[in-house]
Amino acid sequence: MKTPISLAAAFFLCSISAHAQEMSGHHHFTSADSETIETQDWAKQRLAKSPRHQEWVKVKNGNREVSSFVVYPEVKKKATAVIVIHEIFGMTDWVQSLTDQLAEAGYVAIAPDLLSGKGPNGGGTAELAATGSNAVGKAIGDLPADQITADLNAVADYVSKLPASNGKVVVAGFCWGGSQTFRFATNRPTLKAAFVFYGAAPVKEDQTIDKAALGRIQASVYGFYAGNDARIDATLPATTEAMKELNKKYEPVTYEGAGHGFMRAGDAPEPSAPQAKGDKEADEKAADAYQKSLTAYKANKKAREEAWTRWKTILGSL
Repeated sequence: MKTPISLAAAFFLCSISAHAQEMSGHHHFTSADSETIETQDWAKQRLAKSPRHQEWVKVKNGNREVSSFVVYPEVKKKATAVIVIHEIFGMTDWVQSLTDQLAEAGYVAIAPDLLSGKGPNGGGTAELAATGSNAVGKAIGDLPADQITADLNAVADYVSKLPASNGKVVVAGFCWGGSQTFRFATNRPTLKAAFVFYGAAPVKEDQTIDKAALGRIQASVYGFYAGNDARIDATLPATTEAMKELNKKYEPVTYEGAGHGFMRAGDAPEPSAPQAKGDKEADEKAADAYQKSLTAYKANKKAREEAWTRWKTILGSL
């Protein structure tokens, strides 16, 4: 499943209103994001080669059905379940690939498409993406908060009761999904842990930290942040102070040199060097762009590897 997002869509999505930003965990888009989303064949190919059992299920939430991708680990014992909340790009090939990687690490992993039912003929991300480059981000920005919570609660109830599950449920999310992960932790006290990847804590209408919401958190919250992500990083001091004041476990780690979205960007193949075309100016420009891209890639890959190791270590201790 591929979700193409054009550069024009990136600029459109950046214009989502302040209220929608609060609701959606607004993402700062770049052309690199667009290019990565459009070229996820590498994720699709890796997923196709997986030996693990993968399936799509319909999780009931009242009159809604949440299409969810489940992957099972090849282990003897019952396993902890991990809910994966997708980025603002929706249910992409990379989200599915990451879900499979969690199963490879020994966990029952489930990724709900929170845009289920929002596309033509009751479809989700893929069907919305086919209608236009702006459709996915706009639909995510329009999702009602209560519906998101209800969908995630239904998915948590479903996965906790699977025969392969040991009943423990954790949640992890990226970008928009990182903010939703933090928010879901305020609404589901039985979560064992919340893994927030470059997402912000819940805020009130005046954009200050919502301490009343944070006060409801029972799970340990682990943060994974990029050193080159000024928008999200600016929220960390107030979040850290509030969680400390409320005596909540919050362990943020910042990966220096990495950019927003490093878990996806660092998972992708290394960029290829450009072929010289005989035009000195153009070749030099292409070479310079390649070097910058390669430097960013290496920083993101390093951060991704360190974060993945940390994540698996924490999961193993639950």
